[in-house]
Amino acid sequence: MAEGRTASIRVPLLARVEGEGALEMEIRGGRLEELRLRIFEPPRLFEKFLEGRAWHEVPDLVARICGICPVAYQMSAVHALEAVFGIDPGPWVRAMRRLMYCGEWIESHCLHIMLLAAPDFLGYGSVIEMAREHPAEVRRGLSLQALGNDLIRLLGARSVHPVGARVGGFYKAPAMADVERLRERLRAALPEAQALILWAASLPAPDAEQQFPCVAMRHPDEYPMNEGRIVSDHGLSIAIEQVDTVFTERQVPYSTALFSEMNGKPYLVGPLARINLNQDCLPRAVTEALSATTIRFPSHNPFHGIVARAAEVCYAVWEALRILDGYTVPEAPFVDVVPRAGVGYGCTEAPRGMLWHRYETGDDGAIKAVRIVPPTSQNQARIEDDLKQSLERFGLHRPDAELRRLGEQVIRNYDPCISCSTHFLKLKVRRT
Repeated sequence: MAEGRTASIRVPLLARVEGEGALEMEIRGGRLEELRLRIFEPPRLFEKFLEGRAWHEVPDLVARICGICPVAYQMSAVHALEAVFGIDPGPWVRAMRRLMYCGEWIESHCLHIMLLAAPDFLGYGSVIEMAREHPAEVRRGLSLQALGNDLIRLLGARSVHPVGARVGGFYKAPAMADVERLRERLRAALPEAQALILWAASLPAPDAEQQFPCVAMRHPDEYPMNEGRIVSDHGLSIAIEQVDTVFTERQVPYSTALFSEMNGKPYLVGPLARINLNQDCLPRAVTEALSATTIRFPSHNPFHGIVARAAEVCYAVWEALRILDGYTVPEAPFVDVVPRAGVGYGCTEAPRGMLWHRYETGDDGAIKAVRIVPPTSQNQARIEDDLKQSLERFGLHRPDAELRRLGEQVIRNYDPCISCSTHFLKLKVRRT
């Protein structure tokens, strides 16, 4: 029976995630003895690619790290380089960066909710199957996603790998006519985004309360995106320059993605962690929709992450509308930059969680060294811990197909951006 069961379960290629990975489980004597979330994508080497490049090339280069969240990489990079060069681009640029980030949150979250995660909750193999019985919900999600893409395009010239951002601001300010068209679409989309919250909260989620630290940025005046301190629900509150004093990365032999730990333990970043730590910063348009559901935050059920994502879609629509309602065409969309040598840090909230950059530059601003810590590598250890708890609670005596299906759902629930997380393995050579 269950007590004596022995099985090897393999998922050689995870479907409906960004990038390529695999899941391996070893059950011996009815116990889960080994579990590995294997990331086997080749290392991307972006940190090395950036060395020796001019400072003004960085935003366009880091945008290529991810096709889903290029804005996050651009924003963390420009913040870090502006810290090195000692410049403040001013309130207009700050607002427009927040607007562009809203577009990315909307498109990334909607893609995950509708195309990747919701089919798991409803028992479908794909969004194509789901659309046959839920056509209105799928159309709503894809319409919101298109709106997010157009917000990115407004400032980035294109929605995939945008080219409009630069150190010091933007290359071009949006025309008022383009702003007005998007403003009307955002106003019409707000009730649709509120309805998305209600629908996401109605999905049948497993009862999976767990214990784990939540980590996110925290800003005294707004829901965090581009600025703030790094906090946790375990009492942490540090400046972004202090990351190495608390967080560590380690290599495991079966993955090209580094595992991150906070004081030696796994932790969660992303929408659920952000809402758990910052729900008091949400506007009424979001809190009223959330209060109409049965889900309450803070929550430590990882499957409530899909509701947190829907809430952030609604927030991003509301915030983008607020920003565009006060839009003015500036005299110049950027400030001049005078490069210098130094070290700078940037940390912003990508759709999937906290994204940390460190840059060292030479006298001419050329890049000497780079370190990038993406959100998925920070969530890797948490995902494995969640898999162990969820599968054991579900019952290891169950058929392999059911265990495999739950394992995939757990992984997809975190919306892992596997390509972003791959790094070159540390190499030690001993010569005699």
